[in-house]
Amino acid sequence: MDSVNATSREALESKVLESSIASATEGVIGLQQADGHWVFELEADCTIPAEYVLLRHYLAEPVDTALEAKIANYLRRVQGAHGGWPLVHDGAFDMSASVKAYFALKMIGDSVDAPHMVRAREAIHSRGGAINSNVFTRFLLATFGVVTWRAVPVLPIEIVLLPFWSPFHLNKISYWARTTMVPLMVIAALKPLARNPKGVGIDELFLQDPRSIGMTAKAPHQSMAWFVLFRALDAILRVVEPMFPKRLRKRAIDAALAFTEERLNGEDGMGAIYPPMANIVMMYDALGKDENFPPRAITRRGIDKLLVIKDDEAYCQPCVSPVWDTTLTAHALLEAGGDKAVPAAKQGLDWLIPKQELEVKGDWAVKRPDVRPGGWAFQYNNAHYPDLDDTAVVVMSMDRMRREHGATGYDAAIDRGREWIEGMQSDDGGWAAFDVNNLEYYLNNIPFSDHGALLDPPTEDVTARCISMLAQLGETEKSSKHVADGVAYLRKTQHPEGSWYGRWGMNFIYGTWSVLCALNMAGVRHDDPMIRKAAGWLASIQNQDGGWGEDAVSYRLDYKGWEAAPSTASQTAWALLALMAAGEVDHPAVARGVEYLIATQNKKGLWDEQRYTATGFPRVFYLRYHGYPKFFPLWALARYRNLRNTNSRVVGVGM
Repeated sequence: MDSVNATSREALESKVLESSIASATEGVIGLQQADGHWVFELEADCTIPAEYVLLRHYLAEPVDTALEAKIANYLRRVQGAHGGWPLVHDGAFDMSASVKAYFALKMIGDSVDAPHMVRAREAIHSRGGAINSNVFTRFLLATFGVVTWRAVPVLPIEIVLLPFWSPFHLNKISYWARTTMVPLMVIAALKPLARNPKGVGIDELFLQDPRSIGMTAKAPHQSMAWFVLFRALDAILRVVEPMFPKRLRKRAIDAALAFTEERLNGEDGMGAIYPPMANIVMMYDALGKDENFPPRAITRRGIDKLLVIKDDEAYCQPCVSPVWDTTLTAHALLEAGGDKAVPAAKQGLDWLIPKQELEVKGDWAVKRPDVRPGGWAFQYNNAHYPDLDDTAVVVMSMDRMRREHGATGYDAAIDRGREWIEGMQSDDGGWAAFDVNNLEYYLNNIPFSDHGALLDPPTEDVTARCISMLAQLGETEKSSKHVADGVAYLRKTQHPEGSWYGRWGMNFIYGTWSVLCALNMAGVRHDDPMIRKAAGWLASIQNQDGGWGEDAVSYRLDYKGWEAAPSTASQTAWALLALMAAGEVDHPAVARGVEYLIATQNKKGLWDEQRYTATGFPRVFYLRYHGYPKFFPLWALARYRNLRNTNSRVVGVGM
């Protein structure tokens, strides 16, 4: 009788699982764009929408009352219980975010006596006032005349003329820093003042005269010795910069403009991210180019394309993520399988083929001049800055489509993507996101780098993805030096408790998922102590409700490992996919995680997720991918079903 009951229970569970997968599949397919791709909202914190409002007033653009009212609604909603604004949902107070949000709301017209403004001001005062804002915020405040240019680091535009052998060179910093700094250096050279027709300021956020403050203090990540050295250099430059020959300054500005105009990238914008785009518009304005000047006008239109406007709220995205969203959704649908899912995935992958960059040698080629282009960018168009993570994931999805479904037309794209990935491996065996050997760590000590995100060094998650791709294409530790060196990199970067760091997803759960997928695909035995320790750690941090969660605090400089947080659908999916890659499909933790996902599925077949589970820059800037709770849980549930229906119980793909 017990065996009959057990069989009946298993049949019921299987039916519930199938229903959940079918509902999620239908929900995801229903969000596909007409041309086959997927693109979901990409939300950061309040700083980008606040900066958007301030940019419009900086330029004295006509006030769009309806749009500003919606952005104000958004800013008020995301204000924290502490009175300020956080970097993540339910996060701690952040000074710079709070100063920008307050400034934007005051600019829109909120009274300084309104309760939410009073609470914000009190929160800012109680933490020492706006003097504790970061460098980027101080640059913004300098352009509005709130603080003087003495409050920001000296950024001589002549930097763009330095030779590559010099200690500081544009190609020794990350792509996002490079594209942001070049137009910002022009602004710093010209020192324009915002038009600000309403004359709004925020002196009340300071505990002293804001025009009296000097440079920022040493950031927690910075070495005192390096910081003192660079601070002394800053002091010297502050004295000698006005003496630089005008001819040299003109030559440097011309070089910065040439750099910018080669990379303008149409309405997708230089770097296809908000900060350089906003800086470019302000740069051209400072140079006397009016709103009709084509490079300025095109970039300005591109900024508006980042807006998400709803019935009651609006915000500005930091960028868009169509390539990433499309390839990950395709992976989930290929795992789900079926007459609807596979054709939908193929349509998405076919959309990706022409998005591969085969002609432009971007900034990455400075260090890899003999490597042919072959990567995909994150956004719709970003030819100078393809990234390795997207490329590896796209190649794996295309390879899976041709291998499992006999689809043709992907071979050339896969081969070029593989060639580019192999050519972009750093000397330490790891892979970075956009660059090679970006290891000049001393540069994070310059005063400008108080955010600590000036570089793009190799990381465990991107390295894992590249190994996964090469291994899925047939390489092993024995047959490929690239794979062998990559696995060695992962062996030495595992933390004592068993986890791996996640640079682009939050955090140790994401990193451990990425690495376990790679090790499994590369042929590392499941009984390897490295894998055993990781799987045991993942099972040990499961929440009582069966899900997994991790807080952004886990990125703290004084490393303490994973930090507990309420369960989320995306982090639960990563943990499940990781455990299954480690051979643990029958582990009780996996069953409980699957039950959690089924129990939290909404009526649309998808999942709700307010928490931020992705990372722009650790400790500084986080992301909420609205697609993550849609395709990752589907992927995990379908993987569970598929493995339970096989005898081998071994994941046979790289993700």
